[in-house]
Amino acid sequence: MKYDFKAIEDKWRSHWLDNSTYRASEDPTRPKYYLLEMFPYPSGRIHMGHVRNYTIGDVVARYKRMKGFNVLHPMGWDAFGLPAENAAIKHNTHPAKWTYENIDYMKKQLQRMGFSYDWDREIATCNDKYYRWEQLLFIKMYEKGLVYQKVTTVNWCETCQTVLANEQVIDGACWRCDNAVLPREMNSWFFKITDYAEELLSGCDTLTGWPEKVLTMQRNWIGKSVGAEVNFPIENSANTLTIFTTRPDTIFGATFMSIAPEHPLAAELSAGTPQEEAVKEFVARIKIEKQRQKPEDEIEKKGVFTGGYCLNPFTGTRLPVYVANFVLMEYGTGAVMAVPAHDQRDFEFARKYGIEIKVVIQPEGGSLVASAMSEAHDGAGTLVESGEFTGLDSEKAKEAITAAAAAKGFGCQRTTFRLRDWGISRQRYWGAPIPMLHCAHCGIVPVPEKDLPVSLPTDVQFDKSGKSPLHTLESFYQTSCPLCNGPARRETDTMDTFVESSWYFARYVSPRCTDGVLDKAKGDYWLPVDQYIGGVEHAILHLLYSRFFTKVLRDLGYLSIDEPFTNLLTQGMVIKDGTKMSKSKGNVVDPNDLVEKYGADTVRLFSLFAAPPERDLEWSDQGVEGAYRFLNRIFRLVDENLEVFAKPAAGLPQEMNAASTALHRKTHQTIRKFGADIEAKFHFNTAISAVMELTNTLYSLVGDETSAPPDPAVIRAAIEAMLALLSPMVPHLTAELWEMTKHPTPLAEVLWPEYDDEAIREETVTIVVQVKGKVRSQLQVAPGTSDGDLEQMALADEKVQKFLEGKPVRKVIVVQNKLINIVI
Repeated sequence: MKYDFKAIEDKWRSHWLDNSTYRASEDPTRPKYYLLEMFPYPSGRIHMGHVRNYTIGDVVARYKRMKGFNVLHPMGWDAFGLPAENAAIKHNTHPAKWTYENIDYMKKQLQRMGFSYDWDREIATCNDKYYRWEQLLFIKMYEKGLVYQKVTTVNWCETCQTVLANEQVIDGACWRCDNAVLPREMNSWFFKITDYAEELLSGCDTLTGWPEKVLTMQRNWIGKSVGAEVNFPIENSANTLTIFTTRPDTIFGATFMSIAPEHPLAAELSAGTPQEEAVKEFVARIKIEKQRQKPEDEIEKKGVFTGGYCLNPFTGTRLPVYVANFVLMEYGTGAVMAVPAHDQRDFEFARKYGIEIKVVIQPEGGSLVASAMSEAHDGAGTLVESGEFTGLDSEKAKEAITAAAAAKGFGCQRTTFRLRDWGISRQRYWGAPIPMLHCAHCGIVPVPEKDLPVSLPTDVQFDKSGKSPLHTLESFYQTSCPLCNGPARRETDTMDTFVESSWYFARYVSPRCTDGVLDKAKGDYWLPVDQYIGGVEHAILHLLYSRFFTKVLRDLGYLSIDEPFTNLLTQGMVIKDGTKMSKSKGNVVDPNDLVEKYGADTVRLFSLFAAPPERDLEWSDQGVEGAYRFLNRIFRLVDENLEVFAKPAAGLPQEMNAASTALHRKTHQTIRKFGADIEAKFHFNTAISAVMELTNTLYSLVGDETSAPPDPAVIRAAIEAMLALLSPMVPHLTAELWEMTKHPTPLAEVLWPEYDDEAIREETVTIVVQVKGKVRSQLQVAPGTSDGDLEQMALADEKVQKFLEGKPVRKVIVVQNKLINIVI
């Protein structure tokens, strides 16, 4: 028979969809398993990265079902965003039309791949039945003090006509259009994620199922620092310059101050001085340069003197204040106490601008002289030139100096975080409207819950500039205040699309719930997600925001969990011609073409076999051909042995010939290895290799005309195991072959095969015998033979005796089931 993959895949895809085979419902009598892959943006078609990601998830979902778990495996669409709006402008269509047409096409592609999704739970984040509850969450967060509005400097993309998060600015350019991003002051809405900074940080220690590199990235992004906050009086002013430092022990060595270009004192200190214009020019230039920098970039330290001074509160020493490009307004207070002798960055800056360097920490056994230093000493030591604190070691001095600052009223101990509040305002149309009103009499007022959702109007016109039509659509923004009934203006900003993806996993537990954000009882059953799968590029934004939202949902009473994802797998990229597959590189392989030529099962098998999930997958046309040939080989093997399924299974024979024993053993060894490879690290490639070995054993033993073949019952058991093991990976073909072999129960309802320890045991094992480290003989023994018996057998072996030369034996080293080494 011919392996007609098209007919087979069409048949089983329709069967699973028509029968809702993978529909999930709560069942307290069974252990649950929530498997989720990061949902896609409906860009128009799936790519090989999607195929790999979703195939990995599908294998785990199918495997867990066969292991007896009640599996939730949903799919939906991260459907808001700039591309849809830009496409609408370009093609003179509506973003909703463009989006839903793409969803329809991509859904058919995913279904064609045979993924075992519960399509009854499908969501699209652009549907107001979804974002209605997001708007309610926004209002609840506002009432709880977790949402606020303020004027701030934002990243503005003129081309996309919207604000971008810092992480969405790549080398000074917009992550969507690659055009330059400039700073702009704007009134924006913020989520107070900093309220959860400590919990987000400590929670990293509980996420033992996450890759360490992701946790490290999150810890660094949160960036906790413990130190002292100290107020330095500004000369000839009632104002003070507040700094944060983790090294208060060096405060007597401060010789200048550095402030961020955005610091409000930059203009105040330089006003009316000869430095005023130089400061303005420097600040403007550095703000633009910062848009082009990555956090990890090594930048040249640059600064400009403001013309102003502040005073060291411990000594009264005048310290010049500089605006410096390396100081971040969003970290600490935006001002840094500069101690060149004990901070390398300050050291380089001081040398560049001719500023004094003063040593106040001497390392153990050292005697630093400022003029002779080639680099800063940033380690611990003993304080010198530090007033009453001279002679203290660094750690004790930190506490003492901080306490003294507090006692004298100009400082205190403080903990700071690098993490900043999340700006969620976007000035584009295709996003969830922010449910707030602006009333001249009442101020900012939330939209009443009964008036939700605030739906995006459909009667809008776009112009080529990309400016949101909501800003000028009177029918949308003109409304009345629910408190005073006077005229009010509806907020025309929409939410950052990361908001939708920060809680979608929770909505999946009850996607049709109409009386709340979610059904808490169902959330308590399904959540947290047991296994989450997606790209490492989401390590900070999406994953951190999802953790934040989970804690907010918990505190609002919607959830009972602290963390959203118990285990995280970050899969590698698909590489072709040495680079990541992308349209811009011109190296894209269309999954549709592959499915058309080889079938979905071949594409699935190749994406699993080519590399472990966490590694990059190198594209190989030969690899795809090889996967296709293997599936054809499986088909022929079953087709040529259908006679062993002609009668109902009668059990294995009591006595087995050599071929039956060998095949029986190989079958159970394969079951054990396959399960272990999946359970350990989802190493599907080595699991598939084990089935390939079993297939080779079947072919060699069944087709060997020189000796008795295996018993039909043993052949049947081997084929059944092979089909069951492969079914999560190539579900269409294995379902068809299972049906061809007259099994009454569909393969999708069959439990995972168990292995027999007795069957796995080898009848004999080969033990290598060494004399003085050189192989001199081999022994064939029963597994588990005692060390004493092995020693006696080795010493009595004729080949070994030749090399003992009558010399006394000093030691016999036995490695069970492997080797014996005789030392003479």
